[in-house]
Amino acid sequence: MFRNERCIHSFCSDCISKHIASKIQESITVVSCPGLDCKVVLEVDACRPVLPKDVVERWDEAIFEALFPASQKLYCPFKDCSAMLLNDNEEGEVIRESECPYCHRLFCAQCHDAWHPGLECEEFQRLNEDERGRSDLMLRELARERRWMRCPHCKYYVERTVGCPHMTCRCSFQFCYGCGEKWTDDHGGCARD
Repeated sequence: MFRNERCIHSFCSDCISKHIASKIQESITVVSCPGLDCKVVLEVDACRPVLPKDVVERWDEAIFEALFPASQKLYCPFKDCSAMLLNDNEEGEVIRESECPYCHRLFCAQCHDAWHPGLECEEFQRLNEDERGRSDLMLRELARERRWMRCPHCKYYVERTVGCPHMTCRCSFQFCYGCGEKWTDDHGGCARD
């Protein structure tokens, strides 16, 4: 049985635990006594002995997070981490490459996504989810360095070694290697060859 020292109400441990857990789930960190018309605030330390460990941890985390304004908080973008981090960049300097101190993975502090070297945030955000992996980004960088084109139809990378700009991709789509437009009989070559 849980008895709140600051008011006259008593509750079973299970009920008070569920009450607090539901408030934390709603992002409420200042939890009032569930007694009818009672405005007394429950203290974490007073409730700690009757609460399950995970509820206490979530409440402590919620109280800690509430100490900082939203403008100073950011979260690790990796779903298996999601640690809260503080933006202590008071000079307003543009910082992109950041490392999560918990999972030690790199992420972009500007767009709050996995680190994307060689790509501006806008370009990275335009990529499909299946094109954002580390190996995909390395391939994009290699393609950029070697000036490979992507087939406008299937997006497969194509390299022209010699010859005219008329390309036929493995998907059978024909396009101009110079401008990326669909090849037509009257295309006649491209000035960007």
